[in-house]
Amino acid sequence: MANKKLRSSQDWVQSAVERFEGSLIRYAARLTGDPEGAHDVVQETFLRLCAEDQLKIEQHLAAWLFTVCRNLALDVRRKEGRMNPLSETHMEMRSSGDPSPAAEVERREVLAQILQVLDTIPDNQQEVIRLKFQNGFSYREISGVTGLSVSNVGFLIHTGLKTIRQRLKTESGLAPKA
Repeated sequence: MANKKLRSSQDWVQSAVERFEGSLIRYAARLTGDPEGAHDVVQETFLRLCAEDQLKIEQHLAAWLFTVCRNLALDVRRKEGRMNPLSETHMEMRSSGDPSPAAEVERREVLAQILQVLDTIPDNQQEVIRLKFQNGFSYREISGVTGLSVSNVGFLIHTGLKTIRQRLKTESGLAPKA
């Protein structure tokens, strides 16, 4: 008896597929804007139909199918909208925001040279420059940490950076941009 009920359930789903598949695909395609995606949505709709109790939805099968299809299509459209797919042409035209590997190596080499030169300037200049550029402190914050006046902090940073630039230019022919 259970086998006969299973067979009738299979017939019921098959009948629903034959009657509604084309209409559902057109409906889903309009909602998603993607004919291939519409086929996936409709397939999922019929998979969900297989899990439903035939007696509960037989009287409103078309409405149930279109409601489920609509909800699935809108979910797909929301997910796709968040993804913002790019064509290959757009991907090739977009450059990465990251520096090239060569530029990154050059940046690291210059930074290493700057840090070497930084170690050779007076301690008070080193301290304020490190607080400013390695820790991101404002002149006022550096003044609070060191006990120096804000104008003295500015003077020490200016003098230290000027010395670093001159030494880099002299030693290696490099002068980092300000």
